Amino acid sequence: MGWFSKTEGGFFLATVVPSGEGARVEKYLGIVNGEAIIGANIFRDMFSTVRDVVGGRAGGYERALSGARDAALKDMMEAARELGADGIVGIDFDYEVLGETNGMMMVAVSGTAAKMA
Repeated sequence: MGWFSKTEGGFFLATVVPSGEGARVEKYLGIVNGEAIIGANIFRDMFSTVRDVVGGRAGGYERALSGARDAALKDMMEAARELGADGIVGIDFDYEVLGETNGMMMVAVSGTAAKMA
């Protein structure tokens, strides 16, 4: 299983709790989360159907999903900053299809806000 970490604007983000050399957690401040919901529109659906038939990637969906993931991550970082954190560890991304016709997708991200040493 792989892991991910980066520093964004002086804020440390990691999918695992770091240990050893480098970044270390000084204090855990609590669980934080962020969510974003995107809706599929008819034009994106039509082009996606064409891509399904002829092959290739559904770029419109990929861009929308990337934007939702970034928005959820930003919301979580803001919640962590409100707690006085300068990092989030143990980050987990979840994706869920919503709606009667599965026309929406939710991106939820959660982690533990931390003060880094």
